[in-house]
Amino acid sequence: MSEKSCSPGSSRLFVWSLVSALAGFLFGFDTVVISGAEKQLQTLWGLSAAMHGLAMSAALWGTVLGSLVGSWPTDKFGRKKTLLWIGILFLVGSLWSAVAAEVYSFMAARFLGGVAIGISTVAAPLYISEISPPRNRGRLAGMFQFNIVFGILVAFLSNYLLENLGENAWRWMLGVMAVPSVIYTFACLGIPESPRWLICRKGDFGRGLAVLKQISPGSTDAEISEIANQMSAASAASHSTQGFWSGRLKTPILLAFIIAFFNQLSGINAILYFAPRIFEMTGLGAKAALLQSLGIGVTNLVFTFVGLWLIDRLGRRTLLYIGSFGYILSLGLCSWAFFSHNFAIVPVCIFGFIAAHAIGQGAVIWVFISEIFPDQYRATGQSLGSFTHWIFAALLTLFFPKMVEAFAPGYVFAFFCFMMVLQLLWVKLMVVETKGVPLEDIAKKLGIKA
Repeated sequence: MSEKSCSPGSSRLFVWSLVSALAGFLFGFDTVVISGAEKQLQTLWGLSAAMHGLAMSAALWGTVLGSLVGSWPTDKFGRKKTLLWIGILFLVGSLWSAVAAEVYSFMAARFLGGVAIGISTVAAPLYISEISPPRNRGRLAGMFQFNIVFGILVAFLSNYLLENLGENAWRWMLGVMAVPSVIYTFACLGIPESPRWLICRKGDFGRGLAVLKQISPGSTDAEISEIANQMSAASAASHSTQGFWSGRLKTPILLAFIIAFFNQLSGINAILYFAPRIFEMTGLGAKAALLQSLGIGVTNLVFTFVGLWLIDRLGRRTLLYIGSFGYILSLGLCSWAFFSHNFAIVPVCIFGFIAAHAIGQGAVIWVFISEIFPDQYRATGQSLGSFTHWIFAALLTLFFPKMVEAFAPGYVFAFFCFMMVLQLLWVKLMVVETKGVPLEDIAKKLGIKA
């Protein structure tokens, strides 16, 4: 999409991007809301460490499935219908988990919500990327990440406010997500289909033109037609019969896999899920630990703002550099603090870690994956990156309780720190800059031949 295809200040474009990005709010809320209930659930149902890890990771296994299959409805039925059904799945999953009578039905409900999360990480960033101009694509697509961290903050705040409701407090913590789920679902009824999907996948040139005119009402019919023709021509030029798993796409496939792999090997989901428990390990009381967890949400939100402000100014690669150095410093100090029993600095280190993530990987991952694949394979590529992200998130959440039982916390944080040293090397050697580059031209930059 050309620069004049839509104004950076287009209110329609912003609203449509925001509605799509609200899937990220539900993602963030659902991902972290369990942190306030996890110890209560373990006590209520007498869960072993292994069963506790399985219950905690149930939603993440759902995200693995959702991300794996998410490209199919996104391509077959369209971006809009897929986003709409994500809201319905979130609604059913939240209500079901709140009324679960035993651990197995609870895990099934959490799994269903996880499926919605997995599909949202395919459909929402992809939709925003396809309707956005190059100059503002990072900030608009980055709203998905902003809404993730906003959802995380609201979940921590909600847990803090609801924790004193007695033995059923956890049910309220999980069930309250039905409210934003309903709001998001109805909001999705008001957004249009992606013009790229209509033109390049559906072959509906007329409806695609109509959406482009809505996005850019100041452009002439000739200009809109030229933009649509460019989309169609670029899609045809990049079309291949070789399939997704071919040497032709090896560079974007590797980039998508590795960025998602390192995102989770930083330890971000383990720390978010088990934040109250980590703080309690430093000697904080349970209530103080939950309040410190709320501080994680605030830190995440503030520095996500910083990341979104910088992503189209400094670029994706620079932010990954900044984040990598921040990870290494904060995780290294956290490891030292546990080994030396200087627990007072652990909250500061954790907040520094969250800030590094928000500016670096958090701001970049969903934008970057949505940019690097040609139109024909964008949904499949987004699905690959999301699947990689979630399979490692699920594995880490499943094994984290056993990790902190089997190894001193200092070793666990040292492992995450070492992985971030490897990420730094990867950024230097492999990552290409996509800032300000039209989607149709990124394939050429990555050496993808027609």
